[in-house]
This record gives sequence, structure tokens and C-alpha cells, in this order.
Amino acid sequence: MSEVFHRPGPLKQTNKAHKTGRHRSKGAIENALKGRVSLKTVSHKHKQEQRREQRRHQMNQLRKKKREEARLEKLQLGSQNTAPFMVCILPMHCQIDPRSALAILENCDEEAVIQKTETGVTYINLPRFKQRFSFIIPPVGRGNDIEVLDYLKACDTTLLLTSAAMGEDDIFDRWGHRIFNMMSAQGIPTPIVALMDLESINPKKRGDIKASVQKFISKVLPKEKVMQLDTNAEGLNVMRRIGGQKQKSLPNKTNRPHLFSDKISIESQLSQCDNNVTLKVTGFLRGAPLNENSLVHIPGLGDFQMQQIVSTPDSFKLNNNPDVQQNQVRVADSQKQTSLQKENIPDIMDAEQTWPTEEEIEAAQQETKKTKLVKRVPKGWSSYQAAWIPDFEAVESKDNEVDNDGNDVIEDDDDDENEDEDEDDDDEFMSCDNQSFDGEVKKPESDTEEYVDTASMSDAAINDEKYDLQMDFHEERETMKKIKEARVDELWPDEIDTPLDIEARDRFQKYRGLESFRTSPWDVKENLPYDYARIYQFQNFDRTKRRIISESKDVEGFQHGAYITIYIINVPNTKWQAYISARQTSGVVIYGLLPHEHQMSVVNVVLKRLPDSESPIKSKETLIIQCGYRRFVVNPIFSQHTNGDKHKYERYFRPHTTVCATFYAPIQFPPAPVLAFKVNPDSTLALVARGCLLSCNPDRVVLKRIVLSGHPMRINRKSATVRYMFFNKEDVDYFKPVKLRTKCGRLGHIKESLGTHGHMKCVFDGQLRSYDTVFMYLYKRVYPKWTYEDCLIRSDKDEEIQEDEKME
Repeated sequence: MSEVFHRPGPLKQTNKAHKTGRHRSKGAIENALKGRVSLKTVSHKHKQEQRREQRRHQMNQLRKKKREEARLEKLQLGSQNTAPFMVCILPMHCQIDPRSALAILENCDEEAVIQKTETGVTYINLPRFKQRFSFIIPPVGRGNDIEVLDYLKACDTTLLLTSAAMGEDDIFDRWGHRIFNMMSAQGIPTPIVALMDLESINPKKRGDIKASVQKFISKVLPKEKVMQLDTNAEGLNVMRRIGGQKQKSLPNKTNRPHLFSDKISIESQLSQCDNNVTLKVTGFLRGAPLNENSLVHIPGLGDFQMQQIVSTPDSFKLNNNPDVQQNQVRVADSQKQTSLQKENIPDIMDAEQTWPTEEEIEAAQQETKKTKLVKRVPKGWSSYQAAWIPDFEAVESKDNEVDNDGNDVIEDDDDDENEDEDEDDDDEFMSCDNQSFDGEVKKPESDTEEYVDTASMSDAAINDEKYDLQMDFHEERETMKKIKEARVDELWPDEIDTPLDIEARDRFQKYRGLESFRTSPWDVKENLPYDYARIYQFQNFDRTKRRIISESKDVEGFQHGAYITIYIINVPNTKWQAYISARQTSGVVIYGLLPHEHQMSVVNVVLKRLPDSESPIKSKETLIIQCGYRRFVVNPIFSQHTNGDKHKYERYFRPHTTVCATFYAPIQFPPAPVLAFKVNPDSTLALVARGCLLSCNPDRVVLKRIVLSGHPMRINRKSATVRYMFFNKEDVDYFKPVKLRTKCGRLGHIKESLGTHGHMKCVFDGQLRSYDTVFMYLYKRVYPKWTYEDCLIRSDKDEEIQEDEKME
């Protein structure tokens, strides 16, 4: 049988061949090579096989290294030759006594060795676990928030106490919620939650109460399991949990040496200044190594130098064997010791800073004659009571204080403030220690005696009068005014009216137009203020931060866990006495500073408003900032937290938003938590925002934008006649190069001026709508004001000196 083959006919479809362009196709290359492989491909394949095997060995080595580091880190706490576990006992309810919880922990083991220091530290040594613990109890209650935060910075574990007797709806009281929000913003060191007073509850209800407490704790601390603390056996379980729990690492604390005092003594100095003393502080060193030539920081006192560091025998051991470093003394070298100089000394003859100084601005303002608003009020009335009288009379500035009728004359400045906020140098800022807030209103004295029948007054009237006396209505009116201004700025952002009495080219002479906010260049060294000559700046901040933090672990000095005595010199005796008398406890926390962390610079922090803070915060408003281990008072400026080399200035820090705050402050290397407080009328602190340290970069460009608006009068296709943006021909010609934008997204420019009253002919890239609005965006760079003030505890003498300076 013959085979039949298919033969294509004349109508067979022929497809066009694929064109590979100028290069050969993969198939053509394979046919040309005929299986031959180049030398580079062979060597690369060989290297890949070796690299894969090397990676396997490298991963095993890294795994072993991490296990060894974790084991060594775990052995650094709790043993007889290292620092003990420092535990902060913190109740979440003001009615819970933390001493009762400490008594249970002291009696949990019969073999426990208990020792107490003069600063309130309790050491418990458990031979059963071969571990030792130290417990500190901060003051609890209203007004002690700052001390609680300072205690938490130095401890390793936080023992949070709650009570079953308070009820299911009162696990944390108002103070507990308040301090927990602050702790969360700062960073909670290894939390443990203990439930007390469960034995006093009916056995049938204990399970439900414990489940409700666990449900509440799971919302705020999802990974924590509630432990019971009523008996000695339960106390032993808590101690076992503290000794075996994985420690939470806080980089801001581990990168710097810190110490909580066990003993403090004062030694007078033989120097020319008899007012200074030397503090001898003894305790366990934690964190990074401490060098004697560096600086130390005491919250509430400031930065100081050290004379020497001496190793002290550890008397809290079970076996009192002499240490190898018992007699080690490290004396500071005067040539290598870090200087306390914070600011750079600018050269006045250098003429690099072209911005006028504050003295020159004040002198210019005094030369101008101001118009005052005068009102006549009854004799003896204060300025607060006079604010309710609406009748004003505009006169020139006078020195008369009493009119012809015997009434007092109170002068107020004109309320028409300049929109340019950064030119106002009369902003007052308050300190967190010496500012008094009194909400009571004194009644004016009258010549006629007023008799009131107290028996006829109702209890409601008495309560209303008492309530009114406790309220600060002046602060309430200011807050309402601020809310209205923030709402107007939110509806019409940055939009202002062109003044009629001042030419626009003079009023906005510091502003300039930008072709593009994102891509247009801006010289960061142009027209810098005089304060920029007083600060320090790094060429590359991120690179310097990585180098200093890596070098801090290899510093020559006493290592983590050493029991040492630090000699802190040149401490003012008056400030130290005021510091001790203002605190309820005698424990002191000391931090070692990294290089450059005492020098002033421009600090940028990222802040996020808290949900319960609803009032808008105006830019340059006084805030108390806690950045890492420092606490100070500043007036920051706010800007958008965006990418790029330019950032838009924000006039208000609105609720539920995130901004970047810029201010002058000492250098600090991130990461570091940031807390922003405002002072309440009752002198307490309210946490309004939380965030983190971004950088210490003076070259961050913050641009303030203003928007001039105009309205189209006649529209002819792509051209239109615009009015109300300017009111004279010279202003139109001056701002002619600036690009125009409309609310509907059109772009254009000024073609020519029409008439002499500010009308102008503009050309756009499309036809305008009759309801459209024409905008002109102008920008200028803004800088923070030098209002930095350390949040220190002042003595009476310091307050008198500060009042004298204000009077001058």
C-alpha cells in the first residue's frame, strides 16, 4: 500500500516573517552559536552556585550570632553581677495603693533578701530564681504626670495595677486614662498588668470580672495577659514573669547611658563661686557606656559636666565578694571634656546674615507713632473688667492715666493686626513653672455697701456663682475666636484681601511667585535670619547620626550594669534646693549625652493630634515639648509633612491632622518620642499631640503662601478682564511675571493693565466661566522664633531676676 502525502495547493496562506529590527532574534543567535557558551556565562553560573552555598552558611552564622546576642542581653539584667530588673509599680486608679502590691511581692518568698535605699528604691533578691529586682513607686495623682514619665524612662518593666473592687466600668479612672495616653506616646517599657482585690469579690462573679478586665486590657495592650496579685503565691508568679519576660527595646533609652539614683549627697566646691555644689549620685548604670568627659542631663536642672566617675561596691549582692572594678576611678580630662557652650558665637563683621535683628525691628517700631483706643472706666477697675465696656474713643498715644472725672483711662492697641504673623515680635510665651493661672474675677469696690439676704438665695444660685468664679471666660472667648479663625482659614485657605491703603508691591515685597511649587528652585542660604548664625549644622545629619550611635557602644568608660558614683560639678545650690522642695520624691534620673546633643540647632518633629484634643492650635503658639529626655518651652511653626525640598506653612494645627513642627532646640539624634503639652487654666498639663523626632536640619524650607483673588468682569474666549486683585496700575505691572490660576483649573498670565484702578487683561489656556475666580499664589520663607526656654524648676531668686528683666 502506497503512502499518501498531503501537498499544499496554490491557495495556501503564507504569513509574513517576523521582523526583529536591527538585532538578531533569539532563535537566530542560538542557531549561530550552535550550543557554544561564552566564558563570562560559565564563570557567572559558577559564582552563582558558590554564592548560594555561601548565603546558606551566612544565614546560619547570622542566626547563631543573633541567638548569642539575645542570650547575652538577657544575662545583662537580674543576675548577681549585673544590674537588677528595675520595675516601676504604677496604679491605673488613684484609689489603689501601690505599697500593698509591693508588700505582697516582698513576702512572696521566705528566702527573699529585701533592702531599701534613701531615695525609695526597694531591692528584692530571690535566691530561688538566682535573680534580683528593684522596685520604684512614682507619685500618683493630679500634677505628678511629669515625674511619672521621668520614672518610666529609667525602668525596664512597668507593673500596671488595677482593682476588681472598682467595678467593670472603672478599670482605669480619669487619671489612669490620662497617664496611659502619655505613656503610650513616650513608650511603655515591657508592660505587665496585675489585677488586685479579686479575692474580695463573690466567687461566682470573679470569672466574669476577670474576663471583662482582660477584654479591656486587650484593646490597649493586645499582647498582654492579666495576672492576679492577691496572695504570696500569685506574687511569686509575677516575679517569675518579670524575670523571664522578653524585654521591650526602646532605642532612645538603649542608645544613651542613664541612671536612677540610689543615694544622693551634696558636697561644697572650693571654687570662686560658693553658690555651686557638687552632686554625688550613686546607682546602677544602664544603656550605653558612660565616659567621664561627656555631659549629663538632669530633667528639671539642665546639662552639667562631671568631675569623675568612681566604681562603688555593690552591697545588694547575696555574696559580698570584692569586685574587680571596685576601686576603679576615671577622672575627667579638662582638655578632652565637652564644653557647655550651647550657641555659636557669630561674627558681627562677617555680614553673612542679611535679615534685620530683633533690636532693629523694635527700634523701627518705636519710631512709628501708633494710634491707641482709649476707654474711660470707673476708678479701680482692671483691664479684664474694662473689656466689657464697648465705648471706645480713638486718640493718639498719651501718658494720661486718669481723666478729669477721676475715672481710670485704659489704653489698648489697635485690634487691626498685620496679617504677617512672623513680623510680630510681641508674642509672650509662658514657662511651665512660673506662670500663674487664676480664673477668679475680682469684684470692683463700691462706695455703697450692698446687703444680700442669704437666706432667700437658692442653692442653684450659689452653685452658679461658684461655677462662674472657677471659669476663665477670657480664655473661653479667645478659644472661640481661634476656632472661628481656623474655620475661615479652612474654607478659604491662605486667601487674603489686597489692602486699599497700602500698595501691594510694598505690602508683599517679601513674597515671590513660583512657576511650580514642587520643581522651582529655592536657595536655602538666601536671606537667613541672624539667629541662624547662632546654631550648629551638620553637612549630612543622617550620616552623622549613624556614626555617633554606632560609636556610642564602643566608648571607653563604665559599661552597662556597673554600680558607680557620679560627681556632677557646678550645680547651682539655689536651683538644687528648689528642685528638691518641688518634688514629692527624692529619686533623680540622670542621662548621659551623646556628642553634640547640647548644642542648639533647628529641630523638626512630626506631630499628630490626639482624638480628644479638639481645639485648633495656632502656629507660633506656646507649647511644652518633651523630646526624648529633654523638656522645654517653644513656639513652633507648623508645615505640611510631605516629600520634596519645599514644605507649605500651616497657620493652624487642626484636629485629626499630622504636621511637622519646627523650632530652635538642642540637637538630639532620632529615634526619640515627642510629646506636646498645653497648659490648662488650672496650671495642669494637657497632652494635645504626639509624634517622633524627624531631623535637626536648618535647611528645611518652609514657605508661607498667600492667595490674592480677582474676579473676571468681561470674558472674551481665552482672554478676560479681571478686577479687585489690585487697585493701581503700578501693582499690576509689578506682579505681571507671576502666573495666574483659577478655581476651575485654568492657567494664565497678565497681558496688560487697563486704566489706573487695577483692572487688567489676562490670557488663559481656555475659556473662563462666569463663576470662576482668578488666583495669584505668592510665597515667602518663614523661620521659627528663638523662644526656647528650658523647662526647669526655678528658685525665688531666679523668678525675681526674670521679673526684673521683663520690667527692663
